This record gives sequence, structure tokens and C-alpha cells, in this order.
Amino acid sequence: MRKALGVLVILSVLSCIRAQAQVFSLEQLKNFNTLSMPEFKKEMKNLNYRFYDKTEGLGFVLAEYDAPDYQSKIGKFEYKDQSDDRIEYEFKNKKEYDQYLKIIMDSGYKETVKGKTITKEPYIDYYKNKEHIRLIMPKAGVNNPYTILIFR
Repeated sequence: MRKALGVLVILSVLSCIRAQAQVFSLEQLKNFNTLSMPEFKKEMKNLNYRFYDKTEGLGFVLAEYDAPDYQSKIGKFEYKDQSDDRIEYEFKNKKEYDQYLKIIMDSGYKETVKGKTITKEPYIDYYKNKEHIRLIMPKAGVNNPYTILIFR
């Protein structure tokens, strides 16, 4: 009886943890890109994302946050000249990647460019009018992460 009760408690805790996973819609990701850095940080705090890292480079700031379940990460790049401002959402699930791809194609985006990042991950760019989205797959032989970039 005690073992059965213990197993039920563990299963209910695991299901609660999984229920906390945050998956962002394409519109939410686009909206994050319109926020200022302080607004973005406040929004991440409201969503219970945990601060992960801040990087400052020549002309840009990157703020990164971990999801409550540590299954995904989101970052906002903000450039002084706003030329490459973008949202970067990293996740571990191929199924989620396929869902984003379907939404992108159904929304009228067209595949334009295929290439590889500096670190050799393959990517595909999608455009609709002036809107630009990049989907990045893991390197060959690696299961994750998958990444979606929403450019301003």
C-alpha cells in the first residue's frame, strides 16, 4: 500500500512539472520582439522563467531565460542600431519543431534560403513580406536543441 501511494505521489508531481512547460505561439514570439529589454525581462518574470545569462557584446545585449521545467530557453537580442534585434527560442522536441514549421507554412511564409550557422547547424529561412523567421535544426547525429529565430 505504501509503495502504491508513493508511486502515485511521484506520478502526480511529474505530471504537474510537465504541465508547467511553456510553448509559445508564433504570435507571442513576434510580440516579444516588439518589447523593450526591460519589458521583456518583466514578461519573463511573469511567466516564471528564470534568468539564465546576460551577454554584452559590441553593439548588442542578449538576455536569456530558462523555462520553469528547463526544457526550453528564450533569449532577446537587442542591438544599438536595432538592425538585428531578434527573439531566439530554443527547445528540445522535434515534434514542437514540426508544429512550428506547419504554422509557418500555413501562415504564408515561403522558404527562401538554406544554410549552416557558424557552428554548423543547418537552418532554413522563411519570409512573408518583410517578416523573417529562421528555423535551426541540431547538427547531424545530435538530437537537440531546435531553435526558432524571429527577426524584427
